[in-house]
Amino acid sequence: MRRPLGGVIQSLSIIFPAYNDAGTIASMVVSARRTARALANEFEILVVDDGSRDGTASILAELEALVPELRVLRHGDNRGYGAALRTGFGASTKDLVFYTDGDAQFDPRELPRLFDLLTPGIDYVSGYRLRRADPPLRVLLGNPYHLFVRAAFGLSLRDIDCDFRLFRRAVLERLELEENDGAMCLELLKKLEDSGCGFAQAPVSHHPRVYGRSQYFTLRGVMRSYLQLVRLWVRLVLRKEHQRAAVAPLGRLSALDD
Repeated sequence: MRRPLGGVIQSLSIIFPAYNDAGTIASMVVSARRTARALANEFEILVVDDGSRDGTASILAELEALVPELRVLRHGDNRGYGAALRTGFGASTKDLVFYTDGDAQFDPRELPRLFDLLTPGIDYVSGYRLRRADPPLRVLLGNPYHLFVRAAFGLSLRDIDCDFRLFRRAVLERLELEENDGAMCLELLKKLEDSGCGFAQAPVSHHPRVYGRSQYFTLRGVMRSYLQLVRLWVRLVLRKEHQRAAVAPLGRLSALDD
């Protein structure tokens, strides 16, 4: 039975950016399909294969024949996490848009926690991790980093690195996202914050990585992340380029739908 959201049944797009996720992407698609069937009459599942080099492409090809709601979007080469998300956002067609990673560190079955909080006046819902399931060194280095980034960019979300988020489609359509790498999520959150969108936050579980390895937690990845951070801070905080370019404030778009 589908659950009404604010008295109206909404349609739902589920997006998974995937890069070398052959060991997890099938279970993510299956879990997402079961969850979506209980939430919306209409839904689609979009997997953006960002130039995977393992068996991700062949697994997705088999899934396409079995899951009618699945669409696979393919990048010929690895363009970056942000580019994969931008492709997914641009291809989505439903009223609500949800995304999480294809590596199974978050569970699509917890999507109802976000769904329940997307009430009138709320434009997007972001998860926050109840407990980080990362290796101790990554937690030790990551927590101060996140506190610093929140302060530097003036962000209100308690967990800016939790990629488990649900949006009203109108919110995403009004944002101009430019980043191709992991900095795109920070760009997204900063532009949402400065647009005055209403948001809610929901606790979600975080699971250890069971397949593959992180693209970012290497010496090269960490250095690249800090360079991206400085460049983005100059653009969005110092120069405020997105605010100068905006024609009108985004505001709380959900109020226009009520």
